[in-house]
Amino acid sequence: MPDYPALAATIRALTQGETDTVALMATLACEVHHSDDRFDWTGFYRVTEPGLLKIGPYQGGHGCLVIPFDRGVCGAAARTGEVQLVPDVDAFPGHIACASSTRSELVLPVFNASGTVIGVFDLDSDRPDAFTPEDARELAAILKETFSGV
Repeated sequence: MPDYPALAATIRALTQGETDTVALMATLACEVHHSDDRFDWTGFYRVTEPGLLKIGPYQGGHGCLVIPFDRGVCGAAARTGEVQLVPDVDAFPGHIACASSTRSELVLPVFNASGTVIGVFDLDSDRPDAFTPEDARELAAILKETFSGV
């Protein structure tokens, strides 16, 4: 489990005053990815047009390039604006297998200052049931703080 207070402080220090969404996403993906060995793929999918996500900054192997809101775990998070904590991706209806090694997934919606979903933050693990409600809560707080100025 990452030291979330330390991780939040590091991200805060690295991103202070930054308002460019891609720069924020790249920094956050890197820092979170390297904070815990459960995280095999850590990255963002950006809302590029209504109902469509496209790959953003990430760490790990290649990801899917395009994900419609009506498909997969990332699409569900973007469509509903709710965290998706999936202990077994094979049990998730419509799961998109960007990597065959993924066993569990945590996807958090990313909101801008006006409360609009601008993307999702996707964490994949090759371990089943790798993510906890604490991971979701702590990462949601980091996302809210990081993107509150955009």
